[in-house]
Amino acid sequence: MSLMWRALAVSMVLCAASCSSPEPAYYTLQPTAGAVLPGGGAKLIEVVRPGLAGYLDRSDIVLKQADYRLSVNSQVRWGEPLADMIGRVLAQDLTQRLPGSSVFSNDGAIGADPSVRVEINVQRFDAEADGSVRLVANVAVERGLSHTPFSSRAVTLQTAGGTGAGGLVAAMSLLLGELADQVASDIARG
Repeated sequence: MSLMWRALAVSMVLCAASCSSPEPAYYTLQPTAGAVLPGGGAKLIEVVRPGLAGYLDRSDIVLKQADYRLSVNSQVRWGEPLADMIGRVLAQDLTQRLPGSSVFSNDGAIGADPSVRVEINVQRFDAEADGSVRLVANVAVERGLSHTPFSSRAVTLQTAGGTGAGGLVAAMSLLLGELADQVASDIARG
């Protein structure tokens, strides 16, 4: 009888091990290089935590959107909240593009009165049915805390997507860099 109980115990352990889910893969957006511009007198630039469409505000990466459906894989996740990551990476992108300025995101530890504020509302940031990646957002660049905009626009950017989740995230990083190019140009002209 004890042999049968041991065999049953071993079977249960093996079944439990084979039934467990694999650890998800975690991804993060990365800064991308762009043209270096004069800062236009903006010494301190604050990137406000971006607003996100509700469907993007999740730990799982939305892989694509097609035929009124979202494609999400629970084994492919963001390494941090997407809004925080977009703000952090955009601040890094702007720091590279505007070397005479100090750029910070308002969700960090720095609290200062900026000469320029950058506000973004992301409406779409995912792959299309054809595999291309699209960023649709509203962007406002404002003078200091007065909220006086010197640039406000709707932005739609698109690029070819790569293979799998890694290719999608790389394409998203490139689009965020293109957005930083536009914002840096607005600040430099401001």
